[in-house]
Amino acid sequence: MEKHRCGWCVGNDLYEAYHDEEWGVPVFDDATLFEFLILETFQAGLSWITVLKKRENFRNAFDNFDYKKISKYNQKKIDSLLENEGIIRNKLKVNATITNAHAFMKIQEEYGSFSKYIWDFVDGKPIKNSFKDYRKAPANTPLSDTLSKDLKKRGFKFVGSTVIYAHMQATGMINDHEVNCFRYNEV
Repeated sequence: MEKHRCGWCVGNDLYEAYHDEEWGVPVFDDATLFEFLILETFQAGLSWITVLKKRENFRNAFDNFDYKKISKYNQKKIDSLLENEGIIRNKLKVNATITNAHAFMKIQEEYGSFSKYIWDFVDGKPIKNSFKDYRKAPANTPLSDTLSKDLKKRGFKFVGSTVIYAHMQATGMINDHEVNCFRYNEV
């Protein structure tokens, strides 16, 4: 019998695998949180499938999303990224990635980990919504507004409320699986 999945991923093997294995699973590891933050940054204004298709290229181009290495990128590295056809070549987003790596490490210094900082916004546990249709889930909320503003205040770029809400969904801070999705009670 076929498993029921959230409607947004049905019919695409890459989307379905991402949905089944990653989306909405609580992430407490700083390296993974940074990876998702960067991928969401590049997704801004585009579809998530575009980013997913290029994910391995991003991983290779950005040193496995190693924020310590990324924080040290120089103009030569930036130029090579902007010439890399395997990724989304947006100068503002590439520069934002470097800026965000610096800001990410400042939060780690202040809080001990980025995970502690970001999960404090949901008191350390996922918010479980109950949507029957994924199209009813909001693009942003007052909570994503608050987190977005705080990140911007700390120097992050490309972290608008919609980007942050998507990050919260992806990293399991918010469970927006449809209630009849097989993953709803698993994550």
